[in-house]
Amino acid sequence: MNLPCLRIGLIEDNDDLRDELLFFLRHKGYSVWGAASAEAFWRELHRNPVDIVLVDLGLPGEDGFSVVQYLHNLARYGVVVLTARGGEQERLRGLNLGADLFLVKPINFARLDASLRALGLRLQRGAIGLEGSPVRMDDPHGQWRLEDDGLYVIGPQGQRLALSFQEFGLLKILMRSANQIFSKEALHDLLFQHADTMEVHRIEVILSRLRGKAKVQGASLPIRSVFGKGVVFTGPVQESAARTELR
Repeated sequence: MNLPCLRIGLIEDNDDLRDELLFFLRHKGYSVWGAASAEAFWRELHRNPVDIVLVDLGLPGEDGFSVVQYLHNLARYGVVVLTARGGEQERLRGLNLGADLFLVKPINFARLDASLRALGLRLQRGAIGLEGSPVRMDDPHGQWRLEDDGLYVIGPQGQRLALSFQEFGLLKILMRSANQIFSKEALHDLLFQHADTMEVHRIEVILSRLRGKAKVQGASLPIRSVFGKGVVFTGPVQESAARTELR
């Protein structure tokens, strides 16, 4: 991936802002095209591949959150949210669904340019390992094993992701029942058994931290958010981790 020639797709239903962004990004040397809706974006994507997608959340038809989640599940794109919804709840939801960056309108164009270049470099490093071979922590040929001092994927690369106690506890629940969807309320009850009140945002914060740690290493944790249902660990788990009891 040649960083000055990053390919970018833009989904923005505001015609004026879309035109401004397209003009600015092309001026900066990016190869970029735009769409006014998710539906138009999916049609164009088949003809014009991209490396990074800029997504507005408030779209007509399919909303931006759905686009972010689907793109993340494809595991081939950098995803940047551009939105006027600057609340903490929206930010956490966007990051939990797989967004790499969350930028609030009005957009600082200089910051956007710097963020895109940094993300492009991170994507390049994640796709080309130190030896020039692909590195993915959710390699389907490897397995995940949870140890007391961290999370390991068993495979030729032997990557390790260090965890806090709460991150360790949450992953133990999810990995013990891999491919089972847990509501965030259920996860809260299991992880914070003695809490007086239900604070689901604590689960969202832990998930966001986990994904952030993985992204720093150019990795993708096999944890998927299922809209309206909850969270599921979809990667292959070594048997010892599945049998481990939560302490």
